[in-house]
Amino acid sequence: MLRRTGGTVVLGTSLLGRLRRRDPGDAILRRAARLTLVASVVFYGCRYGAGSSTLATYGLFGTIAAGSFAQLPGPAPQRARILVLSLPVVWALIAAGSLLAWSTWAAAGGMLVVGFVVAFAGVGNPRLVGLASAFQLFYILASFPPYQPGTLPERLGGVTLAVVLLAAAEVFLWPDPVPVSYRQRLAEAADGVAAFLDAAAEKLTDPHAAAGDPDRRRERAHDVVAAIELNRSPPAWAPTAAGAQDRALRICAAALREVLGEADRLAADAPPEPIPDLAAARLLRSCADTTRAVGRSLSPGAPAVAPADLDVAVGRAEAAYPVGDGQVRDAPDVPRLCRDATALALADQVRVFVVGSRVATGARLGDDDASSALFAYARRSPWTLYWWQFRAHLAPRSAHLHSSLRLAVALAIARVAAGVLQLTHGFWVLLATLTVLRTSAADTRTALRPAVLGTIIGAVVSGAVMVVVDDPIVYAVALPVTLLLAFGVGRLLGPVWQQALFTLLLTVVFAQLSPEGWRLAEARLVDVLLGAVIGVLAGVAIWPRGAGHDLRHNATRYLAASADAVERTVQSMLGDAPPPAGALSRVRRRMVLIDSSYCQYHSERHDPHRQQVNWDAVLSAGHHVVPGAESLLRRNPPGCLAGWPGAAALLRDSAARMRSAYDALADEVAHGRTSDRAPVSTSCVDQLDRIRPLLGEADHQSVRHLVEVDRWLASLADGLARIPLPAADESIGRRRQP
Repeated sequence: MLRRTGGTVVLGTSLLGRLRRRDPGDAILRRAARLTLVASVVFYGCRYGAGSSTLATYGLFGTIAAGSFAQLPGPAPQRARILVLSLPVVWALIAAGSLLAWSTWAAAGGMLVVGFVVAFAGVGNPRLVGLASAFQLFYILASFPPYQPGTLPERLGGVTLAVVLLAAAEVFLWPDPVPVSYRQRLAEAADGVAAFLDAAAEKLTDPHAAAGDPDRRRERAHDVVAAIELNRSPPAWAPTAAGAQDRALRICAAALREVLGEADRLAADAPPEPIPDLAAARLLRSCADTTRAVGRSLSPGAPAVAPADLDVAVGRAEAAYPVGDGQVRDAPDVPRLCRDATALALADQVRVFVVGSRVATGARLGDDDASSALFAYARRSPWTLYWWQFRAHLAPRSAHLHSSLRLAVALAIARVAAGVLQLTHGFWVLLATLTVLRTSAADTRTALRPAVLGTIIGAVVSGAVMVVVDDPIVYAVALPVTLLLAFGVGRLLGPVWQQALFTLLLTVVFAQLSPEGWRLAEARLVDVLLGAVIGVLAGVAIWPRGAGHDLRHNATRYLAASADAVERTVQSMLGDAPPPAGALSRVRRRMVLIDSSYCQYHSERHDPHRQQVNWDAVLSAGHHVVPGAESLLRRNPPGCLAGWPGAAALLRDSAARMRSAYDALADEVAHGRTSDRAPVSTSCVDQLDRIRPLLGEADHQSVRHLVEVDRWLASLADGLARIPLPAADESIGRRRQP
């Protein structure tokens, strides 16, 4: 007996340890405890206090939909505010479902519209995706018989009570610890980059000082900048919305990556002997101070940073540019021109970071703050930005459009099937379809097995329990336990356990609302199987390849547009074409679709036998083009190199090689692979070797323009060459949890 008891204790301890390892911060158990308490209070109060089954049904399922199916971002007060503000939408969906429940076809038509609109709304703000499933459940629940419009006040009252209590519980009951926000990560990255800029400036003026310190600062800067990649943050906390502030944060992150890349090039080009009065070093120090200040400004309540001081430093650096005063009076100092051009390009990216931080913190922009087309949206209203986002995704290759249409059609078919077959609990058919259907056929098949297996296990256990126990009081007492098991322990143990325990929970609930005996478990099993079949068929028949296929297609077009923008920018400098505004605008439009496909791609399973493309690096290769071209055009006007045949030949050859490199990368992306590339040198010494034969053909001002354009092309080539290859043993079958 003691031995048996000891084994039980060991087993229980092992299970508890396993659960704690899967939920180290107890976030899942805290959420389950909040949901259990609110759901129990609402159900008991409505069912046994008010004596209303309708109030109890909508109160309980309102709690489950808002507390379990809704995945909301931010700290507890923000989540509570979102829940309360969503109530008008919830009321409208319940009212629409209640009024359309008179006819199967009317309800199915409403499901088609609601399913698409709710899912597609996530295009404007991906955080709305966290509410999509909950919104759909509210309509689904109300759209089934009995058709009783007179009970609408009770339905709305039950849901309102549930949502309000759940919002209060989010704030006051066991609130979750707040994770590191994206702004905090960005501030830390700014501090790390600023420290590296200080080290790079010191190395330019004294290459022998602090030999090991620049390397340590460089390593830290790369680590903290890598931490601001979107896939390093929880999806709910990543700045992925179409609003001005989230877009500004994404631009800030891209600008910091560009600053770090330029700083790497400057550090590698340190002169062999100290140059105490080097303009590039002075500008670097100013950039470091500005970057550090901008990072601090991202903290709540901190004042915004203005670009005025940086503009003064840039003006001084441009005035110190060694352009000479004659045709060939002195040989131009090309290495210094290269270093100064790199420092100015770096300062332009720091300015982008400054203006982006002002937009991200809600500061008012001055007339000179939106000089870059990157911030043309900053003075637009949120509704205008969302409309632009919606319009961009009304395209045949939009992964969001495909996903929304697939879900809407599947739910409408499920609603028709449940109505035609006159299923007593047809709601479960649509819930199963919603649970199984994913954005790709592979993901749908993966979700099918645990859904079906868990339902079978839960139905068998539920049927056996209902044969043995027919006293509603027992089920009333068991409700809190089954709630905690379904939404706490089930989530930690895995999808099979979660589905089985959820089936048991539904049995406990409906045994108190409308007792049917063991046939309730049978109905649950049949409904889930039907919903799963519909979900699988929709997943296989309607755009089954998911966002991966769309991502490759959109990336190919994005890279082609980037290559065209590079060529047109060079042609503009040579006087062969007008300014490349149209080409740069096309790159920005393509960027919208590829960003969307990329976000959805991370929520899917991928073929573990297929080599993975490093999408972060591929997208960065395109992101180099637009801000770099805009920066280049501000200091080097169109036609600045016209009439210089030698420069034209050199730059046309470099632009042609860049197009070939982009085309090769696009071909690799289209086939889902990346290959080795020859390293590209961006050192100023190598640049001098390239343009030395041309130095006697033009004045120093033209040489300056040539150096800047050639340096920009070399940095683009370096970005393509640095795209890392996946390790041989890298598994790409892992799936990020939404």
